[in-house]
Amino acid sequence: MTQHLSRIADLLSQLPRAPSPQWPDGEPFVVAMAHGTMSVEVYAPRGHDPQTPHDQDELYFIHSGQGEFVLDGVRHPFAPGTVFFVPAQVEHRFENFTPDFATWVVFWGPQGGEP
Repeated sequence: MTQHLSRIADLLSQLPRAPSPQWPDGEPFVVAMAHGTMSVEVYAPRGHDPQTPHDQDELYFIHSGQGEFVLDGVRHPFAPGTVFFVPAQVEHRFENFTPDFATWVVFWGPQGGEP
């Protein structure tokens, strides 16, 4: 999927997506655009964040909500406008977040992350 424009309100209206074996409560993300190794998603889990480490480097741009981001065991508070970098294969998750939490996620680069 290659697009050049996505509006977060349109993307959030699609969440949660259909349930799957990995996401029995429905997928909490939707792909906004992709090009080459890069993809941009909106991620908006509800209640808890079940994600596991990813195979690519990623950036989170917090759109709405507040809470804590746990990156490799270290807690960081977040609010709209906060940005986090997560190297590939590093444990991370959002905790204690408000019901309106939503974030942009950008994945890019080779599997295993950039050197």
